[in-house]
Amino acid sequence: MTWRKSTYSGQEADCVEVALAQVVRIRDTKDRPGGTLEITTRSWDALLTDLR
Repeated sequence: MTWRKSTYSGQEADCVEVALAQVVRIRDTKDRPGGTLEITTRSWDALLTDLR
């Protein structure tokens, strides 16, 4: 699984990371072992559309 963060993030520990696969996983860089939020790719696409 490849985790990615925004290129706009200034510091390593001040952002969230996303892993795109059959489900989208999201985690906080300040607490990587603390777990992940999993959402469907459809929900991820809807989130990105709303943010635009």
